[in-house]
Formats: sequence, structure tokens, C-alpha cells
Amino acid sequence: MKALVLYHTRTGTTHKMAEIIGKTLEGEGIPTDLREPSNCEVSSLKEYDLIIIGSPTYYGTMAAEVKAFLDDSVQFHRALDGKIGGAFSSSANLAGGNETTIMSIIGALLIHGMVVKGISKGSHYGPVAVGSVDTRAEEECITYARELARLTKNHRTS
Repeated sequence: MKALVLYHTRTGTTHKMAEIIGKTLEGEGIPTDLREPSNCEVSSLKEYDLIIIGSPTYYGTMAAEVKAFLDDSVQFHRALDGKIGGAFSSSANLAGGNETTIMSIIGALLIHGMVVKGISKGSHYGPVAVGSVDTRAEEECITYARELARLTKNHRTS
């Protein structure tokens, strides 16, 4: 079992979220690679059981670097079917487009046939940070990573 946390960052906020998610997954017994799109081969997606993608919010959607990576992933369209996926985002402002950013990432994961889990408490679509990673955002990253780890482990054994 192996996880990828793919993220883009400019200010470091999304990177911090990726680190928290990755550390939590490792603590749950899932080896995890943290990569930026520029440091990740699209073909490597097939190696992972769990793929979580994070992006800062730009004009209500994901960063161009994340979008380009997902666009390139079309060549592996059927190869990701049934894998577990998730998304997280950061923005500068409250109501700055975090949910639309996460939903744009989740849309690509669903088109790949991936399984995406929502969270009933907190940020329902995935963790969000506004301005910086505060205690709330950190706790959401930890909870989300634990939920996805549990789902991935259960999915692998079924």
C-alpha cells in the first residue's frame, strides 16, 4: 500500500498541509511520497493506492501546475479506476474559492473512476486553510488523512 500527496505551493501553506497529511498517513502505516507536479512523473500515478492532491486557490480553481498535471494524466484514464483519492486547498481569504478548487480536483479524480470520501464534520470536501495553517486546518488535515488511510486499508482488503 502506498500514497501520493501531490501539491503545488507558492507561499508554503499548501506545502505545510501536504506535510501534515503525509506525516499522518505514515503514522497510519501507509508509506507516502510528497511531490510537486514538477517533481512527479504522471506515469507514477499507477503505483499508488491513495492519491491526494492539494492546490492553492487561484481565481476559484486549482493552480495551473496542478491542472496541467491532471490534464497529462488522461493518458492513464482507466489505470486509476478504483483507487482512493482526495483533495485539499488553501486560499488567502475566507470564501476565497477553496471549495470550488477542491471540487475541480475531485471532478478529475471522479472522471478517472477514483473513489472519493467526503467528511461529515468540518470542511466536507477536504481540508482547507485560509491565510495560514491554523489549529483548525491542521486538525482537518489529520482527520482527513486518517479517514482516507482507513478507507484505503479497507478497500485493499475487500
